[in-house]
Amino acid sequence: MLGIAASTSRIAKDAGVAEGTLFVYFASKDELLSQLYLDLKTDLRITLTAGYPSRANVEDRFRHLWIRLIEWRAKNPEKREAMRQLAVYEKITEAKRRAEDETCTDIQGMIEQDLRSGALREQPVAFLARLMEGLADMVFEMTAKDGGRLDEYSRLGWEALWGAISPR
Repeated sequence: MLGIAASTSRIAKDAGVAEGTLFVYFASKDELLSQLYLDLKTDLRITLTAGYPSRANVEDRFRHLWIRLIEWRAKNPEKREAMRQLAVYEKITEAKRRAEDETCTDIQGMIEQDLRSGALREQPVAFLARLMEGLADMVFEMTAKDGGRLDEYSRLGWEALWGAISPR
């Protein structure tokens, strides 16, 4: 996997199209990568919010987000790796900002509502989101290192997350 270092000719070959065809739809490789990042973030948002139990208590709503995040990552390791690489690719910062604005507004609104209600420990939404991502990363690192005990590490990750965000 070459990631963001892949040439446009390699990208076109892997996609089964002529290299010139890429430039019919994208002005540059950076634009193509920006669109990929937006598409990946949208896919993740759709997964997280599908079936969201808006009338459930805050713990069940967050557990829903956690379970969906873990499921998405387990089913889509290539997408997760691509998103990880693109997130640090400095040439698509505008796309990253737009992705956060476009794909995370509804999730951010749900979290802000819970924060305002006092149902969660007061903290910036961005910190809470990064906490979830970091714990999910750890779940998969431990699963890979420890022979695939995804359910166990997911449960432990949830307990750590809920302990960090629930009011005391």
